[in-house]
Order: sequence, then structure tokens, then C-alpha cells
Amino acid sequence: MTWHTGRLIDHVHLRARNYMATRYFYEKVLAALDVKIEHAGEGWFQVDELFVDGADARTVPTHIHLAFQARSRDMVDAFHKAALAAGGKDNGRPGERDYHPGYYGAFVLDPDGNNIEAVFHGPVRRSAESVRLDPA
Repeated sequence: MTWHTGRLIDHVHLRARNYMATRYFYEKVLAALDVKIEHAGEGWFQVDELFVDGADARTVPTHIHLAFQARSRDMVDAFHKAALAAGGKDNGRPGERDYHPGYYGAFVLDPDGNNIEAVFHGPVRRSAESVRLDPA
């Protein structure tokens, strides 16, 4: 089994109040970013550094800001449209932000109220699509 990861964050764990609604939401917004859920089990899924499961009586849903990378402005727009169609709430329509030149993002609230963003930082050349981890 191969896993992909970045350098700084090992994983982000979200706990969902309604797991099925949350799973549906992320399937749709990730598809708009051309990313598939490849690892899943009963009540959980993982995509790269993102791990999501359902909250139970002992835990509470997570409340964070999470930004996904997009490869174009069109992809940010598609993310926002898919998020709203999948039950997300608008928290900042697609557009340029003054964070730095070329920053183009969109914000939505997922079913648990997490602030989810897709951002395109402008044209860049990547050294690799992702870091690939293969068992030794």
C-alpha cells in the first residue's frame, strides 16, 4: 500500500457530527479538486494528510480552518460550487484575497461548521506531485 504525505503535517483529524453527510461533502469537494478518497473503512476515510471519522458520545466534532491546494482558479470555482451543492454553506465566494499577490481562494463551512478553503497561489512549478511512501 502506498501513502502520500507532505513535509510538515503528518495528518489532520476531523471528527464529524454526522459522518455520512460529512463523507458525502468531502467526496464532492475533493472530486472538484481531482482528488479521490482512496482509503476508507467502517466510519472513517483518509485522503493524504486528512483523516475523518465520526464523533461519538465521548468526543466532540472538530472546529478548524483547513485549506486545500487547487491547481487553478477554475478548480477553486469548481470546489466552491461542489461544496454548496453538497450541503456546505458559503463563507467567502471565490476571488482574489490580499494575503499575497496571486492568492485566489474560496471558503465554505462543512456540515460540522469547519471553515474549508480551496486556494490557488498562482502558477508554480512543483518538484513532485506528492511525497510517496512505500513500505520498506
